[in-house]
Amino acid sequence: MPEAQSLINPAKKKVFSQKRKETSGSPYIVLDFEGLGNNDPINDFYNGGLSGQGNAGVNYGIEFGTALGKIDADAGGNGNFANEPSPSTIMFFLSSNQVYLNVAAGFTNAFSCFYTAGYDASIEVYDGLNGTGNLLGSAILPANGNNNCTGDPNGWYCNWDPVGITFSGTAKSVVFGGNTDYVGFDDVTFGTPNPGPPPIPLSKWSLLFGVLLIAVFIGIRFIKRIA
Repeated sequence: MPEAQSLINPAKKKVFSQKRKETSGSPYIVLDFEGLGNNDPINDFYNGGLSGQGNAGVNYGIEFGTALGKIDADAGGNGNFANEPSPSTIMFFLSSNQVYLNVAAGFTNAFSCFYTAGYDASIEVYDGLNGTGNLLGSAILPANGNNNCTGDPNGWYCNWDPVGITFSGTAKSVVFGGNTDYVGFDDVTFGTPNPGPPPIPLSKWSLLFGVLLIAVFIGIRFIKRIA
């Protein structure tokens, strides 16, 4: 495997912010980190407050420690990554070898996300806040950042793998471990071992197709003849 590179692309330093992509209709909470700035401390972005750069997200009651948002260099940030599951912002960390998130109300069943890493990393789920209490579940994340990449040509961290952890009881915190600036996460998901928004049900596709057909029919009726 090539020598791991930093998640920060030194070629671009511009801070870029964009609105969060909604995942409406999902039965699970999915954090895609859209709406955060580049190198933006997440803080209370998902907790009814603000990120370090003053951005606000949906209030899910989820608090972050020292984790940061990072925007893809292709989208105006300086992230050295590509093919992120929900473009163009991910979560990473710089200040220590681990960061946590807290869910004061707790969550059950499972936790999942996508990750990319230059060196092995880890995720641990606890029943106390700040990574305390009983360990409910964990996963080792093998280095995968530059494995068999296709698609977006820019960014060393171009491969993302899903990871899911199922557990019993009620969890209140998740600890992300790994080498600082050599691991990133996206589509952090609560309640299911399959990260990201669920696929659109067939019934909804049928409804959308029906609406499209009606629109086409109406359009044809109002087309004027040449002569």
